[in-house]
Amino acid sequence: MYKALYRKWRPMTFDDVISQQHTTDTLKNQIISGKTAHAYLFTGSRGTGKTTCARILAKAVNCRNMKDGNPCLECDICRDADSGALTDIVEIDAASNNGVDNIRDLRDAAVYTPDRGAYKVYIIDEVHMLSPGAFNALLKIMEEPPPYVKFILATTEIHKVPATIASRCQRYDFRRIKAEDIAARLKYIAQQEDISLTDDGAAMIAKLADGGMRDAVSLLDQCSVCAEVIDAAAVSDTAGIAGRDHLYDMLEAINSSDTAKALSITGNLYNMSKDLSRLCEELIAQLRNIMLLKASPENAASLIVCMPDELERLKALAAAADLGTVMARLNALQECRERMQKVMNKRVEFEMALIRLCGNLSAPAVNTDNSEVLEKIRKLEERMASVRNAPQTGGAPAAPEVLTARNPAPDTEPQPTVDIRKLRPEDLVPCDRWEEIMEEFRKINPAVAGSLDGSTAATAGNIIFITSQNRFFITLFKNKENAVPLSETISRVLGQRFIIRAKCATTVDQQKNMAEELIKKAQASQIETAVEG
Repeated sequence: MYKALYRKWRPMTFDDVISQQHTTDTLKNQIISGKTAHAYLFTGSRGTGKTTCARILAKAVNCRNMKDGNPCLECDICRDADSGALTDIVEIDAASNNGVDNIRDLRDAAVYTPDRGAYKVYIIDEVHMLSPGAFNALLKIMEEPPPYVKFILATTEIHKVPATIASRCQRYDFRRIKAEDIAARLKYIAQQEDISLTDDGAAMIAKLADGGMRDAVSLLDQCSVCAEVIDAAAVSDTAGIAGRDHLYDMLEAINSSDTAKALSITGNLYNMSKDLSRLCEELIAQLRNIMLLKASPENAASLIVCMPDELERLKALAAAADLGTVMARLNALQECRERMQKVMNKRVEFEMALIRLCGNLSAPAVNTDNSEVLEKIRKLEERMASVRNAPQTGGAPAAPEVLTARNPAPDTEPQPTVDIRKLRPEDLVPCDRWEEIMEEFRKINPAVAGSLDGSTAATAGNIIFITSQNRFFITLFKNKENAVPLSETISRVLGQRFIIRAKCATTVDQQKNMAEELIKKAQASQIETAVEG
């Protein structure tokens, strides 16, 4: 019966494990010296050897003829462990056995001594998927286990493992396997299996595997039945990364702000049953390639994954946009991908993102109901009048009021790099990219951006001072939901986080005059509409 290559060529000893020498050498030294821990925690991305090393460690501590820290693979314990017949080594898949009852059964069984080996070893894979109750049940026995019991926990999401569990284990981080090590291993396996694998084919598989040996061997297995000679083109065809002209056509349409073309391509792909979530992910991958070409052109060739003929199109796309624009597009698509998981109609969400990326949104011309505007102005007048008529101490006349505001989330602000109390007017540097910031902010929050029309900004260190002509902005800015997006937009455009300080340059009387002018214009507009009617 045929056995998949990734299972057939799974490492059997520590010496067979590649790119994890920092871990395997330590484990071998512990086994040789007889100073193995009672609990281990292996963490890292998929296919880097966590479960494999757990099995090798479980065999080695029980092997009758251990050789330099490795299992001998010849004794009855090694053979039974490899066939899954050794009851002293218990593997538990926490993804499907994550309840508290499963861990209670483990705890009850752990009190019995090993049948044949020196230790009873429990390997818990994907341990982060255990329920809170299961973790609590596991905690007690891990804290004070019997001397003949060892635990080996493996996870891809270390942040989900409770600190109380992690602190009781020796932790080993498994690194992503280097592309050159993967390629060399693939060449060896291909030679042993009589598979014709070229150097460029091995390099392409290694790139696509993204540091995971299991993914690489599985792709080699898949390619071996699709092509007699496995070269880069054969790998591209098998992996489904060939024929991606639609991605580059869509990116070119975005660069040229051709919304109609971008939507037309989307419609054609949708009619061909293309998964739009997958399409969004593919666009993100290509924009990442463009970002790397812009940020590090000398190293990009070794970091991106594409066919040789696609590289020229990527370079042309990179030349047509600046790095800030590329990163803004990446951010927009990642947000779209996240929202697509929650909405009923993914096509609408994706098309909305495309229209935003093309950047030709314009406000529709609609008839505005002035009654709501007039009511807001009336309330604003009343508020300004109450401030103006408030009693003053000492009989001195009231000075013109200047509203000021600061970012309402001081707990997230960076520490100021300058002393505000010692700042002088000549220390402020005008922000020459303020209009660009406003243009980006209008896409996110048009209402607040409108209240900043005619505003200016200047910086001093990591503090940005905004001077607005509209007192309504100060009220809006005190709301965290308005302040945070503005802060993020400033950081994205200027490339660093700023502490925001804002003020209104107009007095109460000046603002009242502006309100009266707005009322007169609104009333005149209504009269003209009535006359025309």
